[in-house]
Amino acid sequence: MTQVLAVHSFRGGTGKSNFIANLAATMARQGKRIAIIDTDIQSPGIHVLFGLSEAKINYSLNDYLWGRCNIKDTAHDVSYTLMTEDTDTINGKLYLIPSSIKAAEIARILREGYDVVRLNDGFQELGRCLNLDYLLIDTHPGLNEETLLSIGISNVLVVILRPDSQDFQGTAVTVDVARKLKVPKMFLVVNKVLPAFDFADLQKQVETTYQASVAGILPLSEEMVQLGSKGIFCLLYPEHPINHVITGIAEQIVNAV
Repeated sequence: MTQVLAVHSFRGGTGKSNFIANLAATMARQGKRIAIIDTDIQSPGIHVLFGLSEAKINYSLNDYLWGRCNIKDTAHDVSYTLMTEDTDTINGKLYLIPSSIKAAEIARILREGYDVVRLNDGFQELGRCLNLDYLLIDTHPGLNEETLLSIGISNVLVVILRPDSQDFQGTAVTVDVARKLKVPKMFLVVNKVLPAFDFADLQKQVETTYQASVAGILPLSEEMVQLGSKGIFCLLYPEHPINHVITGIAEQIVNAV
């Protein structure tokens, strides 16, 4: 049975899409069948990390929501991105369901909206037709109907935040909503933390504030900034401390479901 993992942040700019891409790549390289669905329809971007240009996207999530195709037609097999110089074979699979990056189609979504029930049906069908172990949902920041659906149907919710007062306040809202929706398991991930911080003290502070487990704290990385979303960080910098944290987060997620 497919486990649904929603990854959310109350505010933009938390590094959510980068985190999802690296988490998915890590899990797929461990032999899992993974799909990422970009439901941040108003401002899609995770396709960039996998080198998917507009010309390579035959069908997007928008096409499915407007009845132009089946949901399986929107799934792009990006397993080839997992290959590195020291990798002979990959036992897992990684699929990406992108949202459209065409300005006119983004404008249409903003103007007309879409059928959230159809979106939920698509989640379920993806799990079946791709035989997924995990479906990772890249949500739109903030809280709207789609976000509430994604949180409500998830087996695991990961909330990304930065050590920032605005993020702390917004995360409190998200955590409260998740508890009201009775999400089975919730983790917090603190991202873009300056190395000068006391990570143990920060973890204790965040866990005390929200009464929820911190699965990992990711340092602000000069290498990550320089990469500028031109690839999957964990594949390009396999020995970087960030990857050890992401591997640990992946293990906690697998053990939680």
